[in-house]
Parts: sequence; structure tokens; C-alpha cells
Amino acid sequence: QVYLRESGGRLVQPGDSLRLSCTASGRTDSGYAMGWFRQAPGKGREFVASISWTEKTTEYADSVKGRFTIYKENDKNTGYLQMTSLKPEDTGFYFCAAAYHVSSAWAPSNGGTFDYWGQGSLVTVSS
Repeated sequence: QVYLRESGGRLVQPGDSLRLSCTASGRTDSGYAMGWFRQAPGKGREFVASISWTEKTTEYADSVKGRFTIYKENDKNTGYLQMTSLKPEDTGFYFCAAAYHVSSAWAPSNGGTFDYWGQGSLVTVSS
């Protein structure tokens, strides 16, 4: 069992930057890919970004390319989503997820690929 906990979500203004963290605990002895997804009020969950176990591959949704950066610190079992130039449409609950049974070089973008999920952290972008 792996437990994921997101942190860092808060109210920010348009144009601000924010970093979300996702810390894994439990069975973390194996490598895993990490992903970030978000869900806006009244909408479905959407893919935001992912990074492979080896950290050599990343994937981003078109809506966040050039603004968001995903990275991991495997020695700390922590992943991050650095968000810049935030827009109101970035508002939502952000969930991190871990995928264990994937190729070490693959950064999956399908939510069904991930084995474990966090509880979410709310990001609100509003003036």
C-alpha cells in the first residue's frame, strides 16, 4: 500500500506562481511514475502532467505546457508541480497519483494507469 499526500494548494491571484508537493509513504521501495490531475468544480478529472520513474520523460497537457513543470526527488519520495502564470481556469482540486507497474521510461497520462491517488489539494486562482 502506498499513501500519497498533496500539499501547497491555496488561493492565489492570476499570474502568480505556486508549487504543489506530493509525498509518498508506505511501500515506496519500488520506482514509480508520478502524475498530476485536476478537477474543476462541476467538471471531470483531467490530466495535467506526469513524469517517469527515471525522471527522464515528462508529459504535459497542452493547456499547461510552458507554464507548469513536474519533477521528483526520489530520495525524498516527493514529487512537485511547479505552476507559473496561473489563470482562473487552473482552479480546481489537484491530485497526485503513482503508477508502479509501468515501464521505467514511461510517463503515463491516462488516469486508469495509476495505482494510487492522493486526496487532493485545492488551488483557487482568482482576483
